[in-house]
Amino acid sequence: MPYEWTTAPTAATPARLDLWPHRSLPKRGFAGFMLVTCIFLTFPLIPLLGTVVLWGLLPFLVAAVAGMWWALSHSYDTGRMHEALIIDSEAVHLTRTNPKGDVLEWDCNSYWAQVDMHPTGGPVSHYLTLKGSGRVVEIGAFLSEDERKVLYSEISGALRLARSAG
Repeated sequence: MPYEWTTAPTAATPARLDLWPHRSLPKRGFAGFMLVTCIFLTFPLIPLLGTVVLWGLLPFLVAAVAGMWWALSHSYDTGRMHEALIIDSEAVHLTRTNPKGDVLEWDCNSYWAQVDMHPTGGPVSHYLTLKGSGRVVEIGAFLSEDERKVLYSEISGALRLARSAG
């Protein structure tokens, strides 16, 4: 799962949850994919060596490889998003680091914080939000629907434990 409780939710210690977008293609796989793509694109060019047709096709093949490189690199750049949720007996703190590096923060008293699941009406189904201190913030919108359902119960349990400790 693309999230992890680095500190387990207990009544005595603060709970820390880290979330990140899932990437199915690791960096090593990206390099291998680009290498195999370039090799396969050279096969049709071998019979064309020394002809004018090679120079007509070459810009389009280079553009295709460059477009693929850009698209996969862009996907990795958006995967640099990270959310960290810390829940203790006094406060709930959410920090979201966006792909461009800007950091957004939200704080709330643990007693008033609540997690809500919106099965419909959000940008994704089973949309998760945290509410408190007069604000509503999203959490884990990049997770799959099943992961958000499980996360909802885990965050609810962590909030209950934090309230019972306070």
